[in-house]
Amino acid sequence: MKRILSLYIIREISSLFLLGIVIFTLVLLMGRLITLTDLVVSHGVPLADVSRMILYLVPSFLVFTIPMAFLLAVLLAFGRLSADNEIVVLKAGGISLIQMLPPVIICAIVAVLLALGASTIGVPWGNSAFKELSLQVLKRNITATIREKTFWDDIPGVVMYTDQYDEQSHTLKGIVIHDGRNPDRPMTIFAGDGIIAGAEGGQALLLSLHNGSIHIKGTGGLYRLVHFGEYSMTVGEKGNGTGISRNEPDMWLSELQSTLDDPGTSANNRLKALAEIHSRFTFPIASLVFAILAVPLGLQNRRSGKSGGFTVSIAIILAYYVLMSVMRTLAEKGTAPAAVVLWIPNLIFFAIGWYFLRMASLEKRIPLFPMRRFLDYFRKAT
Repeated sequence: MKRILSLYIIREISSLFLLGIVIFTLVLLMGRLITLTDLVVSHGVPLADVSRMILYLVPSFLVFTIPMAFLLAVLLAFGRLSADNEIVVLKAGGISLIQMLPPVIICAIVAVLLALGASTIGVPWGNSAFKELSLQVLKRNITATIREKTFWDDIPGVVMYTDQYDEQSHTLKGIVIHDGRNPDRPMTIFAGDGIIAGAEGGQALLLSLHNGSIHIKGTGGLYRLVHFGEYSMTVGEKGNGTGISRNEPDMWLSELQSTLDDPGTSANNRLKALAEIHSRFTFPIASLVFAILAVPLGLQNRRSGKSGGFTVSIAIILAYYVLMSVMRTLAEKGTAPAAVVLWIPNLIFFAIGWYFLRMASLEKRIPLFPMRRFLDYFRKAT
């Protein structure tokens, strides 16, 4: 009996879970799809390259969509079981709410493992591959990406503006460049004219500038001005030998740990690396936390149907990610230890979920009056 029940609940959750992953991932991809589609239509970028870019973006979205989809799946699954009085039948047969949890926990562990794989392996691989391919596409389509009197920011950390651009000779006039690849030493470059071309031996762009000046912000509020007759700069490289400008989300865990172990790492970069390491684990673990929270909420959601379950899941997800964003900001600024604050949202939502589960197991109503009024208003509005 228990084996049949477990397989039934797992099947109910898994189908909704897979559907939720697809829907949430497509929603998050929509913003990027518009830009990537423009590359095909306006710039003539091959569809195969754009498809690869989409593939490289997917892991960074899965870190978020997997917990979101799992929360929604459990809410809808238990909401349907409750609405169809199947929960009442199961309890009448001597099966308690706690005995229904093991299949949910099994599904949650699978979701955690998938999200961990996406955050620790998929994200650094996808981000690095996306930047590499973007730079390759950029080099092959220089004339198609630069526009006169338009801010050009296709290379991370670099923004360029030019008054005039000759697509045949790749010459520019009236150039303004802001180079923020080094946050501790940003600089702004003004030049009368210049030439842009692909740099040899690497996936980078070479800018040869003439008759201009460099404005550099140093440490301690210092300011430096340099005038030049000719100046060459390479955009797309940052000393890592791959031609790719990489930040903490692009690094593997071993690279982040090496950053922490390096005595030459600045305090700011050290805090960011530490926050990134803990974030790689806190987001995936949210699926397990949501398993405890979603079961009692799904049982209370029998009258609201799927629209109510979707609304509850969105409200919980927004609250969770806003709290997580605040905690990450505190960690990156050094206000509080990353090992403590980045796990606080999981602990808070786990405690709330355990309390709700306890209330539901004792056949008590969960005190969610404000949420019920919101759900009633939402149903009337729709």
